[in-house]
Amino acid sequence: MAFPVVRIDRAELRFAPRPWPFAQARRADIDAHFATLRRDKPDLWNGRVLLLHEFAIADAVLRGAYLETDFASFIAWRDWGWPDAAMRNCFGQAALRAADDAYLLGVMAGHTMNAGRIYFPSGTPDPTDIVGGAVDLDGSVQRELTEETGLTAADVAPEAGWHAVLAGSRLAMLKVVRSPLPAAALRARILAHLAAEPQAELADIRIVRGPADLDPMMPEFIGDFLTHVWNC
Repeated sequence: MAFPVVRIDRAELRFAPRPWPFAQARRADIDAHFATLRRDKPDLWNGRVLLLHEFAIADAVLRGAYLETDFASFIAWRDWGWPDAAMRNCFGQAALRAADDAYLLGVMAGHTMNAGRIYFPSGTPDPTDIVGGAVDLDGSVQRELTEETGLTAADVAPEAGWHAVLAGSRLAMLKVVRSPLPAAALRARILAHLAAEPQAELADIRIVRGPADLDPMMPEFIGDFLTHVWNC
């Protein structure tokens, strides 16, 4: 079954810290799980991330509040099937659209947590995205786009609003960002950036022009988003 895709005009997101009972109650199990993951991927870092603990969508506005936790708790929650159903991983993705209307996605490098998976540039928000008590999802999207592809705010034009994919415990917020370059030239530019990076997050760039280009390594919510925009 396809996940619902909702048009969002504005996101009003705030930082409202509080303890996360799941992380407290399962601390020893979480630490053991993360230690196991690090044996296979020693570059994993237990940094800080933001997760949504309350939200509502009304009149095309997403309103919500984030708490701060450690990456180990987040990844255990994900790997164990999202046991705290009240929480959401609400993250932004840069839906990179070329001048010829193709979309470009990245193949995650082997050293990353999601090696081989194919995503738009994205990441779970972190404390650097907190600005004056608000969580700046637009800034988070641009930061991830630059970190993963080398494209800066001067290289793309973000469209107004968002497409929210309500994918269970994931709330994927997709922001279409348009490049003036056609897909092949844009891919070549990003690949040149990746080749110059000492440890790039992405191993390759995929061009998606239609349903035939969808790949099983793409999360279902990306296919739902693309199908939605192709049908609009």
